[in-house]
Amino acid sequence: MLQPYFQKHLIEAGCDEAGRGCLAGPVFAAAVILPRDFKHDVLTDSKQLTEKTRYQLRDYIEQHALAFGVAQASPTEIDQINIANASFLAMHRALDLLHIRPKFVLVDGNRFKPYQAIAHQCIVKGDSLYYSIAAASILAKTYRDDLMNNLSKDYPTYEWQKNKGYPTAKHREAVLRHGISPHHRRTFQIKDTHI
Repeated sequence: MLQPYFQKHLIEAGCDEAGRGCLAGPVFAAAVILPRDFKHDVLTDSKQLTEKTRYQLRDYIEQHALAFGVAQASPTEIDQINIANASFLAMHRALDLLHIRPKFVLVDGNRFKPYQAIAHQCIVKGDSLYYSIAAASILAKTYRDDLMNNLSKDYPTYEWQKNKGYPTAKHREAVLRHGISPHHRRTFQIKDTHI
């Protein structure tokens, strides 16, 4: 069972990202504020769940969250400021979308750029420990998957509907054979070749 919150006194938003290790597409992030008494038997790290379950949970989260926001940083921004900073930027943008202002931010991972003057705590594997981070991981993952599925219709060569932009063998081979699309991150490398 995941924990409902990290600290008891301040309004807390959980943050997570999706798509950090991809060759193509934006990095997405979500921020979620859940009720103090929130519980769910299935909700956990999105990577541990089936696609069907993730989408079912997205609906549940959006219905029961006090506030949520989903945002992205583009491949161009990733190339300009690097993937870590682009992930932080996407998280900040997701936090900007919350209609309730949090007083504390709980972040999955070990690094974060402070958001405004709000206190934060980084939690390694936080998406398997805290509901709010797990909820953010679900939203970031499913909204990013939706985008990659749509982009794949115009760029079927790369099979994004299957790999979602991650560097599978077929995706890497397609890049080496056909070159990059406008949605690829140019600063990532494949077999010592800049794409």
